[in-house]
Formats: sequence, C-alpha cells, structure tokens
Amino acid sequence: MLKNLEKYDVVLGSNSPRRRELLCDMGVDFRVESIKGIDESYPPSLPVEQIPVYLACLKTSGHPMQENELLITADTVVVLDDAVLGKPDGEADAHRMLRSLSGRAHRVISGVCVSTHSRSESFADTSIVHFAELTDDEIDYYIEHYHPLDKAGAYGIQEWIGNIGITGINGDFYNVMGLPTRKLYQLLKTF
Repeated sequence: MLKNLEKYDVVLGSNSPRRRELLCDMGVDFRVESIKGIDESYPPSLPVEQIPVYLACLKTSGHPMQENELLITADTVVVLDDAVLGKPDGEADAHRMLRSLSGRAHRVISGVCVSTHSRSESFADTSIVHFAELTDDEIDYYIEHYHPLDKAGAYGIQEWIGNIGITGINGDFYNVMGLPTRKLYQLLKTF
C-alpha cells in the first residue's frame, strides 16, 4: 500500500519510539531525522485544540526540505479542564499530573504535519481517555518502573498504567500513543 510514496524519501521528524513503531506498522518505508533547536513554545492565546498542529508545523521549519523528501512531524498534548499537561519536569510533577488525571476524563490531541517541497497539509485528532481512580502506590509504582518523564501527561497508554488504569477511550487509540494512524494514512494517500 501507499505505493505513491515510493517517489519520496520519507522522513519522520521525531525521536519518539512509539511514532517510529506506528509508522513502521503502517508499512511506510522511512528514515528518522531528529529535528533540533526548535522552541516549542506557542502563543498563550492559541486555543488548546490548535496547539499540537501549531507545534507539528513549527517542527518543519527546523528541517531543510530537499526536493524529493516528504516530512512527517507530529506533536501530542494532554488536556485536562482546558489546561495543557506537557512533559513532567520530574517525578514529583509526574505524580501531580497522574493524581490530577485519576478518576477523570481528559483529551489527548495530536497534531500532524506532512510536507514536501511544494505542499504542506496538517490536521489534528482528539481522543477522550477515561482513567480509573489510581492510588498513590499505583502512581509511584508506575513512575518508578516506567519513567514517564518524556511523555505528555506523564503516561503512555501502551504501558502498565494503560493496562490497569484506563476504563475507556472515545476515539483513536493510536492517537493517544502519539500518531493518529488512520487519519495519517488517508492523508498520505493524497501525496
């Protein structure tokens, strides 16, 4: 599938092992290129629904696009009561985030930008994740054993906490992992 991409050198502009795995599972032949030096701040007036698309598109500016390349960049945010929970600053911050998510529903919004030398398209996808009540011992266990400091909202749904703590998802599971694969596949078919 996606034979139309054979004319491109497909580049995933992300260090995320989850995004690499998901794009590989989609059958896309690609290489990874880390995009460094991007200030990932965003205008404070930007609606939360637009933040991940803004950041995904911002990342394309850190890659000098070659004529035959197709670049895929993405960003994911966790939103609780209209507050963005980014990556935790440390274990105490991770505990605070997970405590705030416990027993509640929150939104996970991923933004994706697909660019070539002559075209750029972007989109966002939102999933609602429902957490069970988590004990402090469960939160501490997760932080100690899975070190979720590199994850928005301080958790990875594909890890232990997802197995024991998620009571439901409305939307795309893979979006919660950081790459809305179905929507990305549909977009890639148009390139």
